Amino acid sequence: MASNNDPFEFREFEEEGNLLDTNRDATTITIEDEDVKRQTKAAGFDPDADDEYPARSDDREELLSGQKKSPPFWTFEYYQKFFDIETHHVKERILGSLLPWPRKNFIQFYLRKNPDLYGPFWICTTLVFAVFISGNISNFMNGKYKPEFRKVTIAATMIFSYAWFVPLALWGFLLWRNNKILNLVSYSFMEIVCVYGYSLSVYIPAVVLCIVPLEWLKWLTMVAAFGLSGSVLVMTFWPALREDHPKVAMATVSAIVLLDVLLAVVCKHAAAVGSACCSSHSRPAQGERFLFMKAARGKSGSSVALLERIGFLRW
Repeated sequence: MASNNDPFEFREFEEEGNLLDTNRDATTITIEDEDVKRQTKAAGFDPDADDEYPARSDDREELLSGQKKSPPFWTFEYYQKFFDIETHHVKERILGSLLPWPRKNFIQFYLRKNPDLYGPFWICTTLVFAVFISGNISNFMNGKYKPEFRKVTIAATMIFSYAWFVPLALWGFLLWRNNKILNLVSYSFMEIVCVYGYSLSVYIPAVVLCIVPLEWLKWLTMVAAFGLSGSVLVMTFWPALREDHPKVAMATVSAIVLLDVLLAVVCKHAAAVGSACCSSHSRPAQGERFLFMKAARGKSGSSVALLERIGFLRW
């Protein structure tokens, strides 16, 4: 049994008054609150900082509670998060739109509740310039080169309107049907915009191939592009429509496909307008050519040579 004078014997802490009564020679140190605050400030922690900066305290409380307030949709901060995406995710989504698979819903498999606007924005912008450049190259290859910069405005209005207003209409329609039928699958507006944006990526190589002066090849590439783009849209939105009334579901799918067909036809004609214009308007009829050549023979040889040189008598 240990003695009472054993220095290693376990003892419970007692109040300050009791300790001083038992051992008058003991030395005690009292740390005041101001000393504690001074030491914590020196260490980089200020307990009164939250009182001075209430916004910091509110952010900390929101993060701890998991309810961070989202900024309004008309501010840049709201859209900033949709441009924060890794490059390999964009590549993965582009490949998913080019190679649709029946069992892979684009929203569930590729977006995973994380839609972006970076990929759709640059895909639409690239498609606008592809239509503009292809149309001008087609004019040049058909001997009637005239830069038409208004095509940029027309193509940009057409493509960006399709990529924004069609998803807006579809989102509003799905939201309205979801209020009537509660078990429908619901998609957010940004998810629908993201799907439509990535579905346009297949039209970029198709528009570039429209430069080739073969009408059957132009139509073949556009039909293939429409098939891939339409497949992505139908397979993505069909799960949100199949529980609805059959007539409503089929009408909605038909509208989605019809608008995609319309976009494909407009892109084809906009990119290949040079060949169509030159073939139907730039060359005169056979009788007109004969009269012109007959009149040209009556002129001096230098005039005919000059006309041939500038391309008037190239027919």
